[in-house]
Amino acid sequence: MDKFTQDLPNFRPNKAPVRKNVKEIVYYVVGIILSLIFILPILYMLATSTKGEVAYAESVGTLNMFLPDLAHLGIAFENYKNVLLGYDIWKYALNSFLYAGIVIVINILVNGLAGYVMAKLVFPGKRLLSFLIIFLIVVPVETSIIPLYSIVKIMLGLKQQMSVLGVILPASISIFNIFLFTQFFQNIPKEYEEAARIDGANTLGVFFKVIMPLSKPILATVAVFCFIGVWNDYLWPSMILPSASDGTWPLLPIQTALTTIQSIEGITTGEIMASLVITSIPIFVTYVAAQKYIVQGFGTSGLKM
Repeated sequence: MDKFTQDLPNFRPNKAPVRKNVKEIVYYVVGIILSLIFILPILYMLATSTKGEVAYAESVGTLNMFLPDLAHLGIAFENYKNVLLGYDIWKYALNSFLYAGIVIVINILVNGLAGYVMAKLVFPGKRLLSFLIIFLIVVPVETSIIPLYSIVKIMLGLKQQMSVLGVILPASISIFNIFLFTQFFQNIPKEYEEAARIDGANTLGVFFKVIMPLSKPILATVAVFCFIGVWNDYLWPSMILPSASDGTWPLLPIQTALTTIQSIEGITTGEIMASLVITSIPIFVTYVAAQKYIVQGFGTSGLKM
C-alpha cells in the first residue's frame, strides 16, 4: 500500500476483478461439465455404430466405449449398409422428409396468416382470443390425443393414403407457432404496411409482399421446429398410419421404423446405434444451418401478447 492510500482512512482495495475472475471460472467449469453430460451419449452412439458385437462387449465399462473402432472400419460400413438397405430405413426417412415438407409449407401459410391477424388487425373478441392462445400453449398435447384421434377417424376414416392426412393436418396447426408469429409481426413497423397500401396492396398483398419478406428469422425458426417435430414424432403416426405389408411402400415415418428395427431378431448393437446416427444427422444439419435465424427470431419476438 503506497503513501497516497495510507492517507485515506476509508480506503478499501477493489475486489471486483477477483470476484469477476471467480465467476468466470465457475461459469466455464459448469459449462464444461454440462457439455460433457450432453456430448458423452452422442460420442457413445457414434463409437458403438462402428463396432461389431465382440468389440462392443470388450469396450463396455472402459473409455474405449466412447472411441470408434478405427481398426475395423469395414464393420462400420456394414452396420450402416445393413440399416439403410437391409432394413429399408431410407423409405421411412423419405416419408418423414415428405411429411415435414408439407407440414412446413402449410404451417407457415396458415399460422403465419393467423399471427398476422392477431398482430395487425383489430376485431371484436381479439383480447379473448389472445387469452385462449396463451391458455392452449400450456395445455399438454397428450390431453388432446384421444379426442383428436376420434375426430380424425370420423372425418378421414383412416384408410391407407387417407390416413396420411391424419398425420399432416393436425401437425399443420400450432398454437405455439401462431404465438411466435404474432410476437414477431408486432415488432414490424406499421409504416411498411401503410406504404404498401398507398401503392394499392390489399391485406393479403401486404402479408405476402411486405410482411413475409421481412420475416425470414421467424420463418426459419418455425420451419426448424416443424421439421424437428415431424421427424421426431412417434406416438401419433403409430396410432394413425397402418403397418407396412409385404410388397407395399410403408407409410410410417422414421421414428416408428427405429422401433421396428430394434425388435428385429439378430440385429446387433452397432446396427441399432447406426440407425440412431442416421436419424440424428438431419436434425443436426437443419439446426446448424438455421441457428442464426433461430436466434434472431427469438430475439425479435418479444414477450407480450
